[in-house]
Parts: sequence; structure tokens; C-alpha cells
Amino acid sequence: MHSLLDLLLGYPLVIAFVVNIVLMIVMLFMEKQDPKSFLLWIIVMIFLPVIGFLLYLFIGQTFYMRRVFRIKGASDEDLREALELETDAIERIRNSGPEGKEIAEFADYIRNSGGIGFTSGNRMELFTDGNEKFARLFEDIRNAKSYVFLEYYIIRNDRLGNELMDLLTQKVEEGVEVRLLTDAFGNGKGPKEGIKKFKAAGGKFALFHKTITLLLSPKKNNRNHRKIAIIDGGTSYVGGFNIGDEYLGKGKLGHWRDTAVRIEGPAHLVCMFRFIADWNYCSLDQIKEYWKYLGDLDAKGNDCMQLISGGPDVPSDNPVQFQYEGIAHYAKERLYIHTPYLAPNDAMNEFIRTAALRGVDVRIIIPDKPDHPFVYWNNMSCANRLMRHGVRVYLYNNGFIHSKALVADGKVGSVGSANMDDRSLRLNFETNAMIYSEGICSKMEEEFLKDLEDCTEYSCEEYSKKGLFNTFKVVVSSFFRGLA
Repeated sequence: MHSLLDLLLGYPLVIAFVVNIVLMIVMLFMEKQDPKSFLLWIIVMIFLPVIGFLLYLFIGQTFYMRRVFRIKGASDEDLREALELETDAIERIRNSGPEGKEIAEFADYIRNSGGIGFTSGNRMELFTDGNEKFARLFEDIRNAKSYVFLEYYIIRNDRLGNELMDLLTQKVEEGVEVRLLTDAFGNGKGPKEGIKKFKAAGGKFALFHKTITLLLSPKKNNRNHRKIAIIDGGTSYVGGFNIGDEYLGKGKLGHWRDTAVRIEGPAHLVCMFRFIADWNYCSLDQIKEYWKYLGDLDAKGNDCMQLISGGPDVPSDNPVQFQYEGIAHYAKERLYIHTPYLAPNDAMNEFIRTAALRGVDVRIIIPDKPDHPFVYWNNMSCANRLMRHGVRVYLYNNGFIHSKALVADGKVGSVGSANMDDRSLRLNFETNAMIYSEGICSKMEEEFLKDLEDCTEYSCEEYSKKGLFNTFKVVVSSFFRGLA
């Protein structure tokens, strides 16, 4: 009689089948919170036994995030406690009149959803062109006397990227404290020589996750996608621009339409806390005496703002998702959206189309060309579902739309790094500025309407004319979107 081992060795397919079943059960217990993702990965594992599970471990699983980033989330909670000033600011707005009460209620919602640091007395400036934004940013860096903190997903090894590194090195040599934080995945082709000179001069540099382990780590799925600058004197930047020539419109995609804001005033404190939490997670050179970096926090204007940060380190559901849903719910007349990746999950899709069904004029601008595989057809498919319920979708024909911005009724808006897709809302570390300012939000609406002049309106009829091959691409794109 053959032994059990001899029997199993004689049936390799049986062994593979049994192992695959066991791995599926293991995955079921790992992904309790996302049954949709689980079902998609089951399909992958059926067609790619064992190999499918390995792919899941490296690019799909999320169970480790609740453990790996727990300590980072705790530090963020400590910062929330340090921002008690926001309670007073909200109460002042609440007592300023009927409109102030409405804004205060929305700010309370954002705060309870995970947003931090409601501040009033800010002066904000809107940028929609990279040339203007970087000219102002570089000017602020040149004028820095004490410190410059930068956190960007990508810094290219091109003219703009190297110009920045030369400027940062110069500031270090002048005695300014300069810290540069970038993402290891996003900065894979960054200005290595420029960074080497910067560090040799005494500049402080950190990678969000280490390059040496990135290829073998599921952390590659959790990228630091934030774009923040904090400069002494109480000046900060938040937005969607990375650092590189393409963001000046000099890349293969042509003109680059993006959005960022420059902030002066008390919100500088909140932006600084955001940077410190990320820096202390990434670097052994900890920032502990953060109060010495406060700068000038006196009122500079009348703009109110909160900072919304999402990622695997947040203690509960993603605040960015609540922010976007809240803006859609707030809108009574108009809701204008820029996004390069239109792939809202079911909950957000419901908020957007419900706004349209309520009679809100909902318009969305997306690119007319892809910058990543499958993105274009995901956009078209999601646009079709929204258009069926009265949402108007436009394709941007004047280069590439990279802006991540929402504005409702010219009163509340968002500018930042978070796209409207699962990667931004579930996996990446993102930061948006939640803006309460009729001046800035009206300007956002003006720029949106100006962009429509360079757009072609899309339609369900046009979507229905796609051929068989394009239909196949839509199906494949939707499948991979679910695996992200």
C-alpha cells in the first residue's frame, strides 16, 4: 500500500488544488472588511493557482496596514489634541450669522470625520498653472530665513527638479534648516546627484519607505502622494503639483492643468503638524520641539481652512472620502469637480448622482487622454454611470487635467492630492485643503468655467458607440480597478 506522501506526490494537481483552497481560506480571514476585493482575488487565484496568492500578498492585501501604520496613527492623534484652537475658531464662525452657522456645522462634520485644524484668519492664493505656482514657491524658499520643509510624491531628474535641489542646497549653505521628504516609489527616477549634493551640504533627506525593501514589500501599495511645502514666516502650500518639467506643461502630455493653494496665517500650524507626523515616521532624526517652528500665526486675511489627510494610518474610515461626500451633500445649486481619475466607489458614486437627482448642476472635467494604462477606460465607464443620472462630464482637450478639486456653490471647496479612486481613498497617504472662502471658491468656479471652453462634453450615446475591443478594455480596466 502506498503511503499518503507517495499518493500526494503522484497527484501534483491535487496538491496544488488543496494548497490553493487553503490559501483562499487564509485570504478570507485576512480581508474581512472588503468582500468585493476578496471575490476579485478569488478569481485571480482560480486562474493562477498559488501564484495568484503571491500576487495578492505583494500588491493586493491590506490587512497589514492596520498594524504597520498603527504607531503613525497614534502620533496623528496626539497632534489632534494639540489643535484645541480649532474649537474656538469654529465657535467664532458659528456666532457670526446664518451663513457662518452653516459653515460651522459643515466644519464640525469634517472634524468629526477626521479632519483637523479648522482655522480662520488665513490669506489664500489659488494657482492653476505650474509656472506661476513654482515661481512663487521658489521665491518663498529664497526668502526663507529659518526653515524649509518639503513633502512631495515625485521630484523629477529634469530642469525644474534640479533647480529645486540647487536652491535647497544653497539655503542649507546659508544656514537654513531644510528637510526634504519624498516617496521612494514616486522618486525612483529622481535627481540622485542633486540629492547627494544636498545631503553633503547638510540638508536632511528622508524617503517614505526604503528603496532597498520596497520591491519586496507590500508597502509599495501605500504611497505618500502628498504635496506640501512649509516655509518659515507662516507660509504653506497644498495641492496637486509634483516637482518636474511636465508640471510646467513641458512633458509629452502638453499643457498641464492642476490646482494648488498658497496659505498664510494660522493654518500654517496645521500644515506643519502634518509634515512633522510624516517626517518622524520616516526619519530617525526626529522633530520634537515643534513649537519653535510655529512662525507668524497672526491673522492675515478672512479665509477659513481645515486640513484633511487620509491613509492607512487613520484610526477609522478615510476622512477624504467623508470630505468629498460632504461637499456633494452640501451643494444646493452647483457642484464642479476636476479629477484625472474618475473611479468613485459605490458610496461616493451615490452621493454624486444623488446631488444631480436633487437638481444640483453637477459637472465633472476629466482627461481626454490617459497617463496610466486602463485609467482612460475606467474614466469612461464611470462617467457613463454618472451621466445616466444627470451628471454632465467633459473631456479636457487642452493637454492634461491633473487637478484634484471640488467646489460647491462657490462657498466650500477642496484642493489637494487625492484623486477620486480607490488608490487615493484607501491605499495612499493624501492631504487636501478644505476651503471655506467665497473669494477662493468663487475663483475656483471661474477657473472651472474657463476650462470648459477647452472641453468636449461626453455623452452616454457616445459611450455606447464603442466597439467590441473597447468594450473588452472597459471590462479589463474595471477588473484591475477592483484589485488596486
